[in-house]
Amino acid sequence: MIDFDLKKYLENNRLLKEEMSCPLPTQDLELNTRNRNSAIKADYIKYGPLNLKDDQYWKDLADHWNTTEEVARESKCKNCAAFDISKRMLECMPGEVQEDGYLGYCWMHSFKCHSERTCYTWAAGGPIDSDKVSHDWQERNSPEE
Repeated sequence: MIDFDLKKYLENNRLLKEEMSCPLPTQDLELNTRNRNSAIKADYIKYGPLNLKDDQYWKDLADHWNTTEEVARESKCKNCAAFDISKRMLECMPGEVQEDGYLGYCWMHSFKCHSERTCYTWAAGGPIDSDKVSHDWQERNSPEE
């Protein structure tokens, strides 16, 4: 008979850790790149700018949102409601970015995104910085069985 202590197993959150592993795009470069490239090309998303010094991107974003360029520049992934930088998610990341920001996970579009970029679907209220909230987003983004 196997010596198994369910209470200890649950107390150590092993069940949760196994169920809530890293999102696949954080571990699969091809999938992540495909999702990111789709977000760049989609007219309703327009993830960018590719070059952080691209002033035209910010002007176009301001026009899209009917606001000023200064306001648009403050609406970045780093403060988006879908940008996950929880402890558990940072452990899923491949490493740090060398300059100009950091990586997090975008639950809205399923790819690793850069804190200083944005997209047309940006939503106020972020970032996600607690594992509990991160788990909730993952659960809501999991396909129904």
